[in-house]
Amino acid sequence: MSLENAPDEVKLAVDLIMLLEQHAIPPQTVLRALDIVKRDYESKQKMAEAASQETNHPSDAGR
Repeated sequence: MSLENAPDEVKLAVDLIMLLEQHAIPPQTVLRALDIVKRDYESKQKMAEAASQETNHPSDAGR
């Protein structure tokens, strides 16, 4: 499978790996940073899901 036809998450992963390798960042530093990034994006995803639910299910206030 060529990267051109790969899913977006694979393309992003390859780009990130290349960037990290080009800068010779130690693996332990990368793993710690990725943990921080993962927590941040999980939080953003939860907030987006909550906002989506509020939009799809408005409260019954005002009835």
